[in-house]
Amino acid sequence: MKRSWEGVVLKVMGAKDFRLEVTGREEITPDFLRLHVRDGGLLAGSDLHATMWIRLWFDDRGKGHQRAYTLVDADPEAGTFSMDFAMHDGIAANWARGARPGDTIEATVQGSAFDFPKPLPRRIWMVGDPASVPAINSLLDELRIIDAVAGRVTPVTVWLEYQHDADSSLGLRTRASDVVHWIPRKRGGAALVEDVIEALNASTVAADEDYFWVACEASSARAVTKYLRRSLGVDKARINALGYWRAM
Repeated sequence: MKRSWEGVVLKVMGAKDFRLEVTGREEITPDFLRLHVRDGGLLAGSDLHATMWIRLWFDDRGKGHQRAYTLVDADPEAGTFSMDFAMHDGIAANWARGARPGDTIEATVQGSAFDFPKPLPRRIWMVGDPASVPAINSLLDELRIIDAVAGRVTPVTVWLEYQHDADSSLGLRTRASDVVHWIPRKRGGAALVEDVIEALNASTVAADEDYFWVACEASSARAVTKYLRRSLGVDKARINALGYWRAM
């Protein structure tokens, strides 16, 4: 496939390319499709970590078009993983809709990295939506392993913005002690931001000890990050924020 200029830049930066093969498909909600793939050597040639993501390349009328997807249930020994696609009208979703076992797609690994801060935070706060559930689950899985070694249970609070009733049925790998708030998307995301800001204040947050992971619509992610930095004085090193998508 002909790549865009982004593909050329990534290659110069040392990106690694792989070809994935679809092995199965699973409708996890009416709005999300999970594709299972063989990795083409990707996991063996990469450093697997929580929130690991890759770029997939799609053909957009002869032009290369890339979108990022988080790995789900990666198994390096078997050389397999899965990816979740939101079923809206778009080039990536349309490809996934028609994908069948045996189909292949090109993938690039470059720029994905994550480590929990050390020492382990007093508390972890997460803000996301259905698109970030795979990354959140990978963080929860990793945290469970770290906690087991440390002999502790790190408190986790998660806010998840949803647009469809079935979104709340997406499987979250939480523990009994974790707190999850599902917030309907209203007023362009303002409901989520307001709920988060109301809960995070000087009496609930330890700015120098807590950790904040934010991955949702871009303007909401910016608003939450701005509040953490300016109103609560949280150092940027204790915030991992990303706008997963932009409202049109």
